[in-house]
Amino acid sequence: MATHFEDNVTLGRSGLRTLRMGIGSDAGLDAASLEWAFEQGVNYFYWGTRRTPGMKNAILSLAPSHRDQMVIALQTYDVTGLAMDHAFKRGLNQLKLDYADVLILGKRDGPVPGRIEDKILALKEAGLVKHLCISAHDRTAYESHLSRGLYDLIMVRYNCAHPGAEKEVFPLLDPMDSRPGVIVYNSTRWGHLFDSAWMPSGEPTPDPTHLYRHALSHPAVDMVLTAPSTRLQLEQNLKALEQGPLSADESAWLARIGKHVHVRNPNTTWDFLFQGRGAGRSGS
Repeated sequence: MATHFEDNVTLGRSGLRTLRMGIGSDAGLDAASLEWAFEQGVNYFYWGTRRTPGMKNAILSLAPSHRDQMVIALQTYDVTGLAMDHAFKRGLNQLKLDYADVLILGKRDGPVPGRIEDKILALKEAGLVKHLCISAHDRTAYESHLSRGLYDLIMVRYNCAHPGAEKEVFPLLDPMDSRPGVIVYNSTRWGHLFDSAWMPSGEPTPDPTHLYRHALSHPAVDMVLTAPSTRLQLEQNLKALEQGPLSADESAWLARIGKHVHVRNPNTTWDFLFQGRGAGRSGS
């Protein structure tokens, strides 16, 4: 078993190589902090729901010299397909890119209409996007999505308060000859899982690094997203990679905390709003 998470990983059949932690654009970090992160090996930049100037400026600065080392992902929630081409191409133009490495279809809780599939495949055929990714709040939707064979990556909510992916999503990958890469978001449940006010009596409060390590300790997970709001939080979150997998005692501790937090407030209707966003030091 690996003793750390510092080595790069291949994101499934996409073939993309990344550090095991990527950064979401809503983090609010300035360009200098994001450029520092790139120097540390962070190369997955997720320009998602909230497209902040810090990430835009970092990509504008880095891409001219380092495009081949970067993995840049754009996201769309368009369920009609009417504005998809325009919005996607506008995003590329804003970043002065010829292509995106990943196009994410966000919150697809049912079958993707044929017109949407036609749109994204046309973008891929034109060379404007290299790989397709899909995410869903309803975990039962992944079986249908995976059966389509279109997606080189999937993005899944997974944390110790919401471990359902362990039974409803990850087992679907086992029989696949060439599985998609697995990216996890919302590892800290919008910060609740490291908030002392949410802890069960008598339990110590986890650090965000425990929560990222929880996600990365599952063998199906390739990469976790983070959305720190300050340079210090970014530096601390990256320490999860050098700390490595959880011990059995740590796993049991986080399971107790996760169960308590879920029972206290199981309502996750806000997940749609936060799928491309983080809360402080939370995973996107």
